[in-house]
Order: sequence, then C-alpha cells, then structure tokens
Amino acid sequence: MNAAESRLFKCSAVISDVDGTLVTSRDKRLTERAAATVTALRKRGILFTIISSRPPGGLRKLLEPLAINTPMGCFNGGTLVGPDLKIITEHLLSAEVARRAVDMLDKFGVQAWVFSGRDWLVHKLDAPYVAHEELTLGFPPKKVEDFGHALDTAVKIVGVSQDFALLARCEAEGRTLLAGQASVARSQQYYLDMTDPIANKGAALTEIAALLAVPLEEVAVIGDGGNDVPMFKLGGLSIAMGNAIPDVQAQADLVTETNDNEGFAKAIERFILGGAGADIAGAT
Repeated sequence: MNAAESRLFKCSAVISDVDGTLVTSRDKRLTERAAATVTALRKRGILFTIISSRPPGGLRKLLEPLAINTPMGCFNGGTLVGPDLKIITEHLLSAEVARRAVDMLDKFGVQAWVFSGRDWLVHKLDAPYVAHEELTLGFPPKKVEDFGHALDTAVKIVGVSQDFALLARCEAEGRTLLAGQASVARSQQYYLDMTDPIANKGAALTEIAALLAVPLEEVAVIGDGGNDVPMFKLGGLSIAMGNAIPDVQAQADLVTETNDNEGFAKAIERFILGGAGADIAGAT
C-alpha cells in the first residue's frame, strides 16, 4: 500500500505503540505536535488509544495530554485497563513458565526483570537500563535477592542486555523453549518481553477493537518493535516507524520517519488525515 492508497482506507480508530513510536527516545517526551495530531483525529471522529509494553502505572502521565477515554493495553496486552487504569482483563504467565523463562535468561547471562501486580522487581538497581526504564515508567523498581512468589503472579518477564546479538539468540531460544506457553518478542533491541501466549499486541488489538465496536479492517496501527508485528498482521493499515529494524518495517504497509523526527505525527498527518496539516494546531 502506498500513501495514495492509504487515503482510500476507512479509518475509524488508530492504535499506537508508545516507546519508540509515540514518545521520543531519550527523554520519553510526548511532543506538542504528536498530541495535536491525536486531537485532530478526534475532531474527525476517529478513536485513539495505545497498546504498550509498559505496566498501567507507566501510562499515567500520557492520559491527560492525550485525553484518553478508551481501553488501553499494557504489558503487550497482558493487561487491559480503562482510562482510570482499573483492570479490565489480565493474563498471567503460569508459574512454571515464568520460572523457566528466568532460568533461561540466567543461562544466557541476561538481566531479568519481573512485573508482578504493581511491582517491578530487579536484582540490581544500578544494572544497565534500570535508570532509563525508571524515567520511562515514572516509578522505581524494587530490589530483591530472589523473585520468589512473584513468579506465581508474573504478567511480564523482561530480559535486558546491552548485547543485542546475545539477546537475539536468547529470543530465538525462548521462542523454541516456550513455544505455545509464552509470547516471546523484543519490544526494543535491548528488551526481550515474555508474556502469556494470548498476551500479545495482536490479541489486545482484537479485544480493544471489539470493546470499541470498530471492525479490525478499519483500525490503523503504528509501532516500531517486533512485539508490534502481531498488530500489523491484524490491523487494516499498519505503519512502521523509521527507527524500526528492517524486518519490522518489511511487515508493515507503510513506513514513516523516526520517533525523534516526529514520525508519529507525520504518519497521522499524511496517511490518516490526508495531509490536512491546517487542521492540526502546532504542526510545522
């Protein structure tokens, strides 16, 4: 599909990823232009919501500037919440699978994070990406020596590494080891997310579209990570960010610019609103 063909697409809703898509990379900032395009969507009668790898609390600071009043997906779809962040549905990893996932990460020498209930648990507070994720989520992790009973109620386990090639190998093994038992995909090159098999962005997209009473073929989706590909396969129009790896871009209908160059706003303006920049306050 090209840009001209996208204008023939009937869009009733836009569902977006957050990190690497809706916000900037370093400071996790929602730009004025991005917020303005969401306002412009609503003026056209187009619904907007998000599906993120973040926990519910990590979405709190986006609610007001985006005026979100629809269900949202967290933990790659492991949890659906309302605009008040109250849980609508939740899909936990089985305790056995959670333990096998952590054991696999240990074997690879990959840092493990566990999200259970409202808690984000880590072994080392000064480990790589912990401070970065704290900035992203807006709350700190809890340091534990052992994940213990938290693995009985884990909604997401994340493998974290600065060695992207190592994490890619870990991802491949995880998909084999946990086939049919967990959804295994990288949300960033340095984050490997493991959730319940039905806790993926494709399943979340289907559930949210049903709650919004919008046919999947009328939903546009936008994202940058491997965990966004299940959305791409089901949405009526899929848009990959310019910062996505080539394999992710190849699985989308269209590609926009990077998240640090207003890629989200430019995609909405060009592919959904038809280049109607005059409708968008603050667009330049």
